[in-house]
Amino acid sequence: MRPPPIPPVAKAAPPSPPRPNSATLKNVEIQDPYAWLRNREDPDVFSYLRAENAYTEAMMADTAALQESLYRELVGRIRETDRSAPVRDGAFWYYTRTEEAKQYPIYCRKRASGAEFPEETAEEILLDGNLLAAGHGYFELGAFSVSPDHRLLAYSVDFDGGEKFLLRIKNLSTGEHLPDEIADTHDAVEWSAAGQFLFYTTLDETMRPYRLWRHRLGDDPASDALVFEEDDLAFHIDISGTRSERFLLLESASLTTTEIRILESARPEEEFRIFLPRMRDIEYTAEHQGEHFWMTINDQGRNFRLLRVPLSAVWRGEAGAHREDWEEVLPHRPSVCLEGVDGFANFVVVSERDSGLEQLLVIDAASGERHRIAWPEAVYTAGLGANPMYDSERLRLHYQSPVTPPTDIDYHVGARTRRVVKRKEIGGGFSPSNYTAERLFATAPDGVEVPLSVVCRKDARRDGSAPALLYGYGAYGLTSDPGFSANLLSLLDRGFVYAIAHVRGGGDLGETWHDAGKMLHKKNSFTDFIACAEKLVAEDFTRPERLGILGRSAGGLLVGAVTNMRPDLFGAVIASVPFVDVLNTMLDESLPLTVGEFEEWGNPKDAAYFDYIRSYSPYDNVAAAAHPHMLFTAGVNDPRVSYWEPAKLVARLRANTNGSRLLLLKTEMGAGHFGPSGRYEQWKEAALEYAFLLKTLAPERAAIESALPGHGIVGPGRPVPVVKLVDNVQ
Repeated sequence: MRPPPIPPVAKAAPPSPPRPNSATLKNVEIQDPYAWLRNREDPDVFSYLRAENAYTEAMMADTAALQESLYRELVGRIRETDRSAPVRDGAFWYYTRTEEAKQYPIYCRKRASGAEFPEETAEEILLDGNLLAAGHGYFELGAFSVSPDHRLLAYSVDFDGGEKFLLRIKNLSTGEHLPDEIADTHDAVEWSAAGQFLFYTTLDETMRPYRLWRHRLGDDPASDALVFEEDDLAFHIDISGTRSERFLLLESASLTTTEIRILESARPEEEFRIFLPRMRDIEYTAEHQGEHFWMTINDQGRNFRLLRVPLSAVWRGEAGAHREDWEEVLPHRPSVCLEGVDGFANFVVVSERDSGLEQLLVIDAASGERHRIAWPEAVYTAGLGANPMYDSERLRLHYQSPVTPPTDIDYHVGARTRRVVKRKEIGGGFSPSNYTAERLFATAPDGVEVPLSVVCRKDARRDGSAPALLYGYGAYGLTSDPGFSANLLSLLDRGFVYAIAHVRGGGDLGETWHDAGKMLHKKNSFTDFIACAEKLVAEDFTRPERLGILGRSAGGLLVGAVTNMRPDLFGAVIASVPFVDVLNTMLDESLPLTVGEFEEWGNPKDAAYFDYIRSYSPYDNVAAAAHPHMLFTAGVNDPRVSYWEPAKLVARLRANTNGSRLLLLKTEMGAGHFGPSGRYEQWKEAALEYAFLLKTLAPERAAIESALPGHGIVGPGRPVPVVKLVDNVQ
């Protein structure tokens, strides 16, 4: 019998020449013995990452057949050749489609010939992602913007995951590309009304979009006009157009403050005018509709109120200078958070979050009559889909729940009727009636009730023996809505319980929920998550050794912190591109995102924040313990969470782990924050993660499946049995 693979050991003491391994701030020494892993020029760094990849592959080798079976199962559940629900925009219907065995979508359109999609009309392919990706290990499409006259397409591409895009312009009539190519852009572009000019943004050395440029088609990009530069390092900019196509909006925003400038798109060479000057901790949005701008603003409460401002007031000067013209449409409400407003010719749609659930409120612009759109389930996620047409009485809605696949709906505003346009088809014998979803509440140590969304098969055991996976994020006010995942069925059908912890720091219950889990309140996110885990155990969904946890990016910080706090509560951890070296990263203002995120985590140059961040930063709080099984992922080209964060944490954990549990690091050597780009590669990643969970949380099931006849590395066309190990599975 072969001896087990020996795990890589990262050098904790720097070799010659010396490398810095500590820093001193406010008379406190920060021990950072693995700081050398930051040095991309050091060949030892990539040797170490490759060694960790080899070790991960070796330790998961006994699941190779299971991974292959899971992969085929994931692929078999999805229609590989499929088409999105077409969306009408002017004289064309736009859609994407996929083809079997191809990694990327194909972007298409058909000329409209009536009110419904013309199935028999000839298709025009605008872009084929598979052709663009040919010869590249990674591919991401950034901007995709058709000119107002539908003759030109501005699009951008990234070939390494570093999130710097090459901007190109294609003539849709001839299929030829214009010579205008612009490198190192961000992924936002907008056309002027006549399509003569294109506005785009570029990044500074910290990957902050900070400059807006105006490009005249046919000109040398070197002569492009710099329209605006944001000097405040905490702010980033974005360019967008109103649905009416009348205005361009230039937004400068930090995590807590907004400033919008407006420009009539028919006058692209004029200056943008400030809509409402920035005021510290005041956020707002602006949307054009008819003779008004509609605003959501948090000047009277964190959850925003809704106003409308006449265009005449805007043109008299800054909108903020004429507050007597502000008309309040919806006041601030403590239990309802306004998340945005969308303008159409005759009405506006307000996106709200009420008691954690998404709602859409339709307001008639002339009469003020309003109604909410009703949804059929108690646990769901819903919102506006693609709605490019301003003068329309139909809304494209998007709906899903943990048991209902993604569904596109056309809703007639006047008649209040709806029609399902497309529901994602799920193969493998899927039936929604086999599953159940519910919302529970866990009590945090300070008495706050934390929502917990739970989904499982109706025949899942409730005796504590089931394996479970608990997901959390809890940062930036982003929400973790309970949607549908076809991939998760592979766990649910093997007896898993899946749950989402809606912890503070996210926006699940509005802006005050976010406030209660950031800055000097960040630890509430961690104690909320622990309370949710304990709730699952107390309700007999699972037990600690069967409980896995999952977090990605800032959610990786969450699972890293709670693992340090309660290693006894979890059986397995997946931390994907995790933000786990918080203190060192927030001390380094040369890194992407750092300065802008002082308003989320705090500036550790302030002693209070230094001490607080240091008290929870996963890398700085590793102690000798019997840690759970752990799988970390990273991307070498990741500009958001540097690869060295998980690499350093794994090195420190390996030096402080008591016991024989798995500790694995898998680094994508040619990708960034979002992992491999192709859909088949993403399914392989999911298969690896699920095999890890089965191996660590349900080893008896993993062993049985791997030993079943027909398993093994499967070649093209060879079927793999889908094995279900749950009693009474239909």
